Amino acid sequence: MRVLLTGAAGFIGSHIHRALADAGDEVVAADLMLAAAHGPAAETPAGVHRVDVRDPDAMAALLHGIDVVCHQAAVVGAGVSAADAPAYASHNDLGTAVLLAAMAEAGVRQLVLASSMVVYGEGHYRTSDSVPVVPAPRRREDLDRGIFDYPDPVTAEPLRWAEIDEDGPLRPRSLYAASKVAQEHYAGAWATATGGTVTALRYHNVYGDDMPRDTPYSGVAAIFRSALEAGESPRVFEDGAQMRDFVHVRDIAAANAAAIHRPLPGFVPLNVSSGTPITIREVAELLARAHDGKPPVVTGEYRSGDVRHIVASPERARKLLDFTAAISPAEGLAEFATAPLRATSGAGTPQWR
Repeated sequence: MRVLLTGAAGFIGSHIHRALADAGDEVVAADLMLAAAHGPAAETPAGVHRVDVRDPDAMAALLHGIDVVCHQAAVVGAGVSAADAPAYASHNDLGTAVLLAAMAEAGVRQLVLASSMVVYGEGHYRTSDSVPVVPAPRRREDLDRGIFDYPDPVTAEPLRWAEIDEDGPLRPRSLYAASKVAQEHYAGAWATATGGTVTALRYHNVYGDDMPRDTPYSGVAAIFRSALEAGESPRVFEDGAQMRDFVHVRDIAAANAAAIHRPLPGFVPLNVSSGTPITIREVAELLARAHDGKPPVVTGEYRSGDVRHIVASPERARKLLDFTAAISPAEGLAEFATAPLRATSGAGTPQWR
């Protein structure tokens, strides 16, 4: 297969590049090398085209002879402030729209899209009687009192989390999440208009070697790791009982390779997760023990936009792609505690022009 890989120099993209090369695919690698992701002085790696997916001429030139596009290029993170909105809309949404138009013109009809669990917003919840319920937003006065779980609207008992599958409603709660929903919608409409195929891989919490160091846009695993390297305790928000799914970047790369080699008809979203839920406190404890560092501190602090629990069902990816994550969070996080991180990390707010 001849694959155009956008975002090829990034954390996830570089792992996908290696996985595809190992599988014998020919990779045409592209990356804009944004300072917010790579640092202000980062050099473009050998073999990577430094191009902007928002440039239709550049995309047209790279798409000649391409069989499938694996689209990883994006501004990532939750969005530090409302001022980040144009960057997400420009790089993620406009960039995807330009790429899709160029693919249609070039006759390329298969896309593997990097999406995210953030499109769901909150996860699924059930009452103690297993009745599905959509909770009301958490109240600031409850959070200030250390009450972090959603209450049952009838009994006031804490609601129980449940796995969310790909049919769950999309309720984005951050700027980044809104941009990923828009990317999915553009891709789905493109598939309908062109007869193309789109597999949208909804990544859950990704971590692993070569991850960027602590920045406002880093994942929590990297933030904990950076604290330990500085001789500090990882600071865990709320009560640490927030449930998540952490999936190793090598499994993410394997899922992309599977999606590239097994195109599915139309638009198909798939959760990519380890299938082994873990609390944020457990993540911090695992990393601290493996790093031989200070134990985590549960602070009771909170961020009002954070979700309480989000755990995915990996069953559809197993059935449709024959993909199952190979690395458990316990094994992967212990490795990550001392794995090499990027020598340079992103700098500054992502620019959108």
